[in-house]
Amino acid sequence: MDPFLKRKVGRTAFEVTQLGMGGASLGDARESIPEPQAEAALDAAHAGGIGYFDTSPWYGNGKSELRFGRVLRTKPRSSFVISTKVGRLYSRPAEPDTYVHPRWLGGLPFEPRFDYRHDAILRSYETSLARLGLNRVDALLIHDLDPRHQQTEENVRRGLDQLDKENGFRALADLRSRGEIKAIGAGVNHIGMIPRFLERFDIDFFLVAMPYTLMEQEALDGELQMCAERGISIVIGAPFASGILARGPAPGALYRYNPAEPDVIAKAQRIGAACARHGVPLGAAALQFPFGHPSIVSVIPGPIATEEVRMNFAWMRTTIPDALWDELKAEGLIRQDAPTPRLGNGGAG
Repeated sequence: MDPFLKRKVGRTAFEVTQLGMGGASLGDARESIPEPQAEAALDAAHAGGIGYFDTSPWYGNGKSELRFGRVLRTKPRSSFVISTKVGRLYSRPAEPDTYVHPRWLGGLPFEPRFDYRHDAILRSYETSLARLGLNRVDALLIHDLDPRHQQTEENVRRGLDQLDKENGFRALADLRSRGEIKAIGAGVNHIGMIPRFLERFDIDFFLVAMPYTLMEQEALDGELQMCAERGISIVIGAPFASGILARGPAPGALYRYNPAEPDVIAKAQRIGAACARHGVPLGAAALQFPFGHPSIVSVIPGPIATEEVRMNFAWMRTTIPDALWDELKAEGLIRQDAPTPRLGNGGAG
């Protein structure tokens, strides 16, 4: 599979490479990564041919954007596309000398709050440009408007209303109509949100972070079909299911951003054993599996070191026999209706 084949997003002029690079891990999600290591990983990704980079103010409370910008602003602007996100604003914390954000181990010391209203969207956009050191981005995504991050249904409805009735989405649509951005997306961590976005907003693509991986395919229950019918593209934001499919299903492995339960580890071990019988690395199967679905245009793992960047390149180029996908279905390890990449015709089955 060609990692650097460019795919068009929806009906827009936004094109992404099949293998991109996500920015959550470089926000110091699990560990405090030294700056030289972060820069080397980004340099290796760009030099190797990755042309799509995705980040967010949320990742490290701005640290990921700073890191991406530090490297990418030294590259020819025509050599990459970049997306970032809106939905949070940042301010000085009440106790600046002692403030530590609980999510980001090495994150910057600023206090986030959700705000999807018109002026907040524009403020977030302009602040992201400043952190990146770039005077434009190619796409903006609505970030973390879901039950997990908003905590209550009331908060989800409030965020949707801010986008709708308080003109947050209009701010994005105006940027798109003026050509400042090429596409509008939304990040999705759970099933159920894609229909709610589509009933109100003209979304070009979704960044799906968990509901469609080699481990689980719950997004097949209507949501991916809805996107296919409307010509809406999908980017897969967590192809390794937050770690277990890249680092291996051992005790302490992460799944859906939390320590994996024993049954999850057992399932991943069975998938890994099937991959081994066909001479395929588990990570290669995880990276390539989503491309069986016609709506999926890119996967964006989040490597934190040059070795991981190079490994992703190798995994994307690994030849995967059709027999592996057939065995995973026969063993009930992936769904029978999950489309899979097939050799020879470039299609799915």
